[in-house]
Amino acid sequence: MLKPEENDRLVRVGRGKPAGELFRRYWQPALLSSELPEREGPPLRVRLLGEDLIAFRDTEGRVGLMDAFCPHRRAPMFYARNEECGLRCIYHGWKFDVTGACVDMPSEPKGMRMMANVRISAYPTVERGGIVWAFLGPKPDMPDPPDYEWLRAPPTHRFVSKTFENCNYLQALEGGLDTAHSSFLHNNNIRNAKLLRTRDQAPQIDVKPTDYGYYYVSTRAAGEGHKYVRVYQYVMPFQQMRANYTAREGQGREQIPKLDGHLWVPIDDEHTFVFNWTCSYDDSAPLTEQFVQEWESTYGRGTDDLIPGTFKLKLGQHNDYLIDREVQRTQTFSGIRGINTQDMALQEGMGPIVDRSKEILGTSDKAIVTMRRLLLEATRAVERGERPKGADPATHRNIRPHDRVITSDSNWRETFGMELVAKW
Repeated sequence: MLKPEENDRLVRVGRGKPAGELFRRYWQPALLSSELPEREGPPLRVRLLGEDLIAFRDTEGRVGLMDAFCPHRRAPMFYARNEECGLRCIYHGWKFDVTGACVDMPSEPKGMRMMANVRISAYPTVERGGIVWAFLGPKPDMPDPPDYEWLRAPPTHRFVSKTFENCNYLQALEGGLDTAHSSFLHNNNIRNAKLLRTRDQAPQIDVKPTDYGYYYVSTRAAGEGHKYVRVYQYVMPFQQMRANYTAREGQGREQIPKLDGHLWVPIDDEHTFVFNWTCSYDDSAPLTEQFVQEWESTYGRGTDDLIPGTFKLKLGQHNDYLIDREVQRTQTFSGIRGINTQDMALQEGMGPIVDRSKEILGTSDKAIVTMRRLLLEATRAVERGERPKGADPATHRNIRPHDRVITSDSNWRETFGMELVAKW
């Protein structure tokens, strides 16, 4: 468990808060590139790390991310005109480019030096892997842009989606790093006792800290002299990477060797956007449209699962995720449709922010305990003026997760070999 003051240190993400200052040392996924589909298109409201911002794609295709309010009289920039490489406030016509510089001030007399001294708060952005990334921290501390393997994969072999979660980022991240719960919450066929995740419900967990966070190894007995080994990657501050052998156990689904993961990005203290990525690592196996749609639907975040025009699921707290007690009794462990929807039901159901001083932790929580310890130390490193772990993309550009069923006497390191090294 955490002390209340430690919990508070990790869950508060606003500027000036320990976790907030930590996250501002990393590039943040701010929005999907597809949310700004056209040059000089409508501005988009963005809330990130407790800050209200506006995003826009300018005439040259660059993405700007700036304060949601004009520095003149604090008029909302959401209503601004996106024109000629800048965003022009419709109140008095002040115009700002993607860097935040004021480039026109028509309501003031020409020749005044005032314009050179006026700026709107704006943040650097880069586009990688279908995501607009933003750096909200001090510019001297800005690392190189993100360079994960899945960002380098060809667009034909990569897919990213986004969902809203009504709780603090930390309890969502903890769910993603908890492998033991998949034997229960995600058991979608309680009559099949041979599924890898359910035949051994108490995996052995070993955590190995690294210079980017850690990797951890989950080992389960797989019967008949075999074991199922799964190597997860935790990249600070809030990304999980996993492989998906078990996804290939089902019948009738297109078989594509791939990796998956999530980034749980704080909107503010009590709300989170989840960026969900999947990446095929086989040159000859692109992600087909059919595969992507089936995959997203299986996880409960397909097109038909979302409230139109939003990233919010139709199943939620307001309708108890349409839990079906008869299905729960006879078919699935949870009675809730969609793997990620099952996660959200429990994570959101804990309340906006969990009181971790009331927890009773077990051996299956090793990865979670280690993650909390790393984040706490990272907040203190930032306070000391040091760069936190994982901020430098060089530390994690060549890592990948992996999983496989191997013989019980095999060494997973020797068996997996180069498959743990990024290809793209």
